[in-house]
Amino acid sequence: MNKLTIDDIQLKDKRCLVRVDFNVPMESGRVVDDNRIVESLPTIKKLLDSGGRVILMSHLGRPKGKRNPEYSLQPVATHLTKLLGEPVKFAPDCIGEEVKKMVNTLAGDECLLLENLRFHQEEERNDQHFSQELALLGDLYVNDAFGTAHRAHASTEGVTHFLQPAVAGYLMKKELEYLSRAVINPVRPYVAILGGAKISGKIEIIQNLMNKVDALLIGGGMMFTFFKAQGLDIGGSLLEADKVDLGAKILKDAQKRNIKLLLPVDCVVADKFENSANRKTVPVMQIPKGWMGLDIGQESVRLFREELHKARTVVWNGPMGVFEMDNFASGTIAIAKMLADLTKNGTITIVGGGDSAAALAKIGLEKSVSHISTGGGASLEFLEGKILPGVAALTDRQN
Repeated sequence: MNKLTIDDIQLKDKRCLVRVDFNVPMESGRVVDDNRIVESLPTIKKLLDSGGRVILMSHLGRPKGKRNPEYSLQPVATHLTKLLGEPVKFAPDCIGEEVKKMVNTLAGDECLLLENLRFHQEEERNDQHFSQELALLGDLYVNDAFGTAHRAHASTEGVTHFLQPAVAGYLMKKELEYLSRAVINPVRPYVAILGGAKISGKIEIIQNLMNKVDALLIGGGMMFTFFKAQGLDIGGSLLEADKVDLGAKILKDAQKRNIKLLLPVDCVVADKFENSANRKTVPVMQIPKGWMGLDIGQESVRLFREELHKARTVVWNGPMGVFEMDNFASGTIAIAKMLADLTKNGTITIVGGGDSAAALAKIGLEKSVSHISTGGGASLEFLEGKILPGVAALTDRQN
């Protein structure tokens, strides 16, 4: 990674303006999943231990540019206080005179969390004046919010035009190092597993990965559009009718370029979209009329296992079925367990956040893979080969 990090600069007595991703699930005014907060702790502790004056900024939810108590970061400040074991001050806004006073009275090794950036519509607009107001709060800028790095917002990109150096925190550094292994120089054989509901959300990642992987395994709802492209009857399964031609093109391209693209050979079907529905496993060529496929079957799991056991690098993004329903979670759980086993044997396993991360957490395997990305959309765009504005904006290391 050719960007400066917090290890490259002087931090003592500096006002460290830090973009974190504290967009965490909340219920009744309390944090119910603190993974993103916990992942930011190494950076925050490093800054505090180095005598920095730490000013944290984040968004939470979608308040649409208006102040809404439901999306206040106050409960996050309380939760962070418990995690750090020392007080975290809380500002009533993210810009303005009162905030400046709070920042300027911070001592070295003290921490302040600003109120939700998205209470101001200028944040998502990457407004120049708003960016400048944020920049006035710091002597240097740290981005540790990989999950927002694919957005050119005031707090991720705009602020860097007015505040330098702009450096990466430890979480940002870790994300980029792991994902770069999958994109730039993967240890081979390199296998990608893609699932989820629709091809439309994964077109670019499929096309980019086809230039890099040794094998591509496809499951989830998107598999039925591929089956339709092969002329199969998919019953009442999920279908993107306007993407059938694209599915056919992807299959043809893979064959032409001698890329191994594996689709499931059987699936678990149900007579309705409910956990309690009647269900059975059938070959993909024998889906009954009116029934819908909601998971991959055991023969497909075996097929995928054979390919994965050869791999030295694996990227996984998207569940194999409707894993939220226990009766249709077997395929996704099987993939999760395979990745845990591969990791033990030295394979680099990278999970692209979102539903795949949730599936690992559901069975207690979130610590059993090499890396789980905290940024679903950002990790997807990185794997698609796109430049992330929040990364590009950081200060380059001088060789």
